[in-house]
Order: sequence, then structure tokens, then C-alpha cells
Amino acid sequence: MFDNLGDYVRQIVILAPPLLFSITCHEVAHGYVAARLGDPTARLAGRLTLNPIKHLDPMGVLAFLLTRMIGWAKPVPVDPRYFKNPAKGMMLVSIAGPLTNFILAIVFLYVFKWLYLFAYQVGSSSTWIAVLTPLALMCKQGVFINVALAIFNLLPLPPLDGSQILAGLLPRDLAAAYLGLSRYGFIVLILLAVTGMLGRILGPAMLWVVNLLQTAFL
Repeated sequence: MFDNLGDYVRQIVILAPPLLFSITCHEVAHGYVAARLGDPTARLAGRLTLNPIKHLDPMGVLAFLLTRMIGWAKPVPVDPRYFKNPAKGMMLVSIAGPLTNFILAIVFLYVFKWLYLFAYQVGSSSTWIAVLTPLALMCKQGVFINVALAIFNLLPLPPLDGSQILAGLLPRDLAAAYLGLSRYGFIVLILLAVTGMLGRILGPAMLWVVNLLQTAFL
């Protein structure tokens, strides 16, 4: 199945920690904002935790193991009926996930910079390099993972976060009809991925954002 099992295992070891941490923070951010707006659903479901086991989705894990590129967590349950303004509340809840990923991308970038400078100071000490190299690689991947998660979830395709943000700006009837398309969203995402359109959409946007962050924060 894999040309080089050792390379595959190394990729998983480097990618898994930042991916699990990032998708966990993404979902917790949704639940936390919902809780602040009066919705206890996520809290009562035990989803306001950074324990990734509480958020893992079997299909999302399988997708990650097969592609080494994409994966996802179980969506945090949100009940907009608790919000004073359901449309505005869902917008804020939806924005929280991608915004958290952008913040994490900056944090990973800063830690990567710190590790790089520290590695330069300690020189070629085999002990330090053996520890710092995988950590630096995780942080580097953490930048790309979080930018990818943020941009992907901002796509205005139901049921992604971007669709809830857009729905909050639409008239009520039009928003309801638009969100009703969510049952077709997963099929559309698969078609976009299989045809390569998803990569052509996300790739340039990701590179532009990563270059922007590097220019701004490095």
C-alpha cells in the first residue's frame, strides 16, 4: 500500500500532533463561544475539553491515515435556540473556529522561529538536534495545517463554517434555503477533491496566507 513504510510512519508522527491539537482547538472554540452566548449543549456533552479523544471522528482519522493531508473532528453540537439572535450567534460561533486556526498558525510560526534560533545557538549538538528537529517540523506543519483548516472551513459550502457566516448575512428565507443544501455539501466536497478543484482552490490561497504570515511575523 505504501512504497516506504518508514517514511509513512515518520510523516504520521510529524503530522498527527499538530493536526489533532488544531482540530481540537477549532471545535472547542465553537463550543466555547456558543457557551458564552448561552448555549450549554457543548459543555453538557463534554466537548469543552482539549482532550482530542473526545473530538475524534473515525472517518476523519481514516481520511488522515490514508491521505496524510486532511482529517476532521466531530462537529461540536450547537443549539441556536439558546441565542438571543440565532443568526448572529451562529455567525459568531462559526467564525470562532477558523479564527482560532489563524491564531494557532501564528503561534506555530513563532515557536518554529524560536526553535530555529535556539538550534542555531546550540550548534550541531546531536542530542539537541535530535529533539529540536522533529519539534520544528511539527511546528512548520502546524502552520500549514491551521491555514488549511481556516481557509477550508471558510468556504461558503454548507455545512462548513463559511456557509453559516454567509447565511447570517442573508435574508431569513434565503438563508434557510441556502443552508438546506447542506445535505449535498459532503457530496460536493468529495467531487471537488476527486476532480482536483479543491486543491486548486485551497492551494494558492494557502500559499498566499502563509507568505503573508511569514512576512508579518518573521
